[in-house]
Amino acid sequence: MPKVGVIGLDLGSTHVRAVEVRLGRGGAAGKGVPTLTRYAQVPLPLGAIRDGEVADGPAVTAALQELWVKGKFTSRDVNIGVGNQRVVVRELELPWMPLPQIRASLPFQVQELIPMPVEEALLDYYPTGEREGSGGRMMQGMLVAATRDTVRANLMAVESAGLRPRMVDLTPFALLRALTRDAYADQTVALVEIGARITQVVIVARGVPRFVRMLPSGGQNVTDAVAGALGIAAAEAEVVKRSVGIGYAVEADLAAAGEAISTVVRPLMEAVRNTFVYYASNNPGAGIEVAVLTGGGSQLPGLDRYLESTSRLTVVAGDPLAALKVAATAHLEDAVGHSPSLATPIGLAYGVAA
Repeated sequence: MPKVGVIGLDLGSTHVRAVEVRLGRGGAAGKGVPTLTRYAQVPLPLGAIRDGEVADGPAVTAALQELWVKGKFTSRDVNIGVGNQRVVVRELELPWMPLPQIRASLPFQVQELIPMPVEEALLDYYPTGEREGSGGRMMQGMLVAATRDTVRANLMAVESAGLRPRMVDLTPFALLRALTRDAYADQTVALVEIGARITQVVIVARGVPRFVRMLPSGGQNVTDAVAGALGIAAAEAEVVKRSVGIGYAVEADLAAAGEAISTVVRPLMEAVRNTFVYYASNNPGAGIEVAVLTGGGSQLPGLDRYLESTSRLTVVAGDPLAALKVAATAHLEDAVGHSPSLATPIGLAYGVAA
């Protein structure tokens, strides 16, 4: 177990967030209860990060430097995540080899599976199981491919802030670790993380990731729609959005806001539902049992009931703090209203042993 905590750093569209987690006995994969010892977040200028990619490096670097002062983290070593529509995740079965050999062979095996030249891609393989095929032992897993430019820009901003990236992880895998550490171990669960601009759907069967989909819409898109419909600033639109919600009767003077919310939320939830249907149709007899909502965008009033009626699944709120102790030094009073956004950085911190 490290002498200091492990830090998960989330580069979001509207904020940068970090948590420091002191792992329990046995590390991230052990049975000991981890402790959240530090937390901080700092808002970003509009457009500094777009669709999960750093667009304004100096602005992000300045925010990260402020974050480290504010959070009083004990290390500059960080685990960061990547997750947007330029990241491809595919199921892939290969003849069994030791994992280092599988990873080394990927550039020669996956060109037809990814929508980018292999030489422009960073490739990884996440094993999920094995089976005996007609030709021998087979490895089952998930291929992960990201464009080098996506990762490079994020790494440069982090390093320019004086931080040391130790791991670049796929954010859907971080969500899995944060939200299914103890719960849902024997179930098939759909994790639905609604961020500012990206919604991630991760289907996990008994602790193993089986399907990942990224959708290019989130809570900030809803806010923007309300701001445009009413001709108001984004901060005011955020307040209106939360007062109106989705699926409720709307007063006449807020009818335009209600319609604006619906124009974003309805197709997004339909895409989420279609993802559930696609998975179920390809996995007969092993359908999804529960959907877990998380992320800042999941706090829209009525969204859980709306997804429940659309998908006909039980929908619950994810709690990334459920499997943690929280130290007084974490100052989680600053996270009031933001705790659903902690799943990604907490899962990234757990990634030390992934």
